[in-house]
Amino acid sequence: MHEFLAMGGYAGYVWPAYAVFFLMLLADALAPLWQRRRSLRDLRARLARQAARKSTP
Repeated sequence: MHEFLAMGGYAGYVWPAYAVFFLMLLADALAPLWQRRRSLRDLRARLARQAARKSTP
């Protein structure tokens, strides 16, 4: 098992590459959720501004 984890002496390059890959994969999966949240927040704010504008004479 130790030999596998050492990756033939290249573990210092291989494991960080895997880590970066999985972090980017996670960010790519979460980005649409963050964008949706931001869009809904902006839409709510816009609707609130429009409602406030209509309620003032």
